[in-house]
Amino acid sequence: MTAASDRPIELRSDNAAGVAPEIMAALAVADEGSALAYGGDAITERLQELARDVFHQPSAQVFPVGSGTAANSLALSALCPPWGSVLCHETAHIFVNEGGATSLFGGGAVMRGLPGDGYKLHPAGVQRAFDSTNWGDPHHSQPSVVSITCPTDFGTVYTVDEVSALATLAHGQGLKMHLDGARLANALVALGAAPHELLTDAGVDAFSLGAIKNGAMGTDAIVCFDPAVSEQLVYRLKRSGHVASKMRYQSAQLIAYLTGDLWLRLAARSNEAMAQLSGGLRDLGVELLADPQANMLFARVGEPAVAAIAEAGVLFYPMGNGVLRFVTSFQTTADDVAEVLQRVERAVS
Repeated sequence: MTAASDRPIELRSDNAAGVAPEIMAALAVADEGSALAYGGDAITERLQELARDVFHQPSAQVFPVGSGTAANSLALSALCPPWGSVLCHETAHIFVNEGGATSLFGGGAVMRGLPGDGYKLHPAGVQRAFDSTNWGDPHHSQPSVVSITCPTDFGTVYTVDEVSALATLAHGQGLKMHLDGARLANALVALGAAPHELLTDAGVDAFSLGAIKNGAMGTDAIVCFDPAVSEQLVYRLKRSGHVASKMRYQSAQLIAYLTGDLWLRLAARSNEAMAQLSGGLRDLGVELLADPQANMLFARVGEPAVAAIAEAGVLFYPMGNGVLRFVTSFQTTADDVAEVLQRVERAVS
């Protein structure tokens, strides 16, 4: 048997975590009997009603898809014309890590990465991008969407006021506002904000829900508040192969996820684990690249310590140059964190 002090501890990604028991139970219930395919079932209809209630938006429409990449790239393809561009932070996942999916599904739409402190876009930077655009010139890609990631890919979180300011600026120039919500529930918990405050009231037009990283088995979703964009998504999802024939199983996961604030309770667990972990690392004198506000952090420990931490059975993503990434999940326990801190202390001493 493996001793507790030798067991691997998972901090590579919240994608590596299992399925929340409540969601697994919902799948078992959905498996009873038959149902009409391609979203024509009663479970999917209930999902639409639930989303309108959760997000305080009567025009909300939910589109279950198979991954976060699909959710972001397909949403952006409907928000941005092929001659347009998406303005995002230069570290954004949609710009750096999704293999050009947005440009593929958007028919060649351009991604423009902008700088910004705290790994976030700021109104002044977006305004500079507007000012440098030759509006109406067919030789120049036309900015069409402002896209933010919340939390960012480095664990910082946009406030409600920051999202609102960016959305106001975007809408004032005739652009749409998109939010990559890969860890949306973690951001909401960190802010203490209601979903409608960060999304509906702040002016977001469409966002990805981020369910897979937070306890779902195999579905993410696009949530769209713009009826014209939703109309496009009906066809774009079908053309891209993301309209599941047995959609009731996707919808059942998302209903369980959003019911009774399960998604926020799961995220609270991972955020609490990260707060314990980041506090412990600071006490050890470990340098953090940014103050982790949700469930992800980047630490600079040096290459020898990176190797020693890996040898100690702590699972993480090495980022190069002596930096590693830790991500907690709803399954990360206080005991897990305490054990990680002991192993890190030995590795960096």
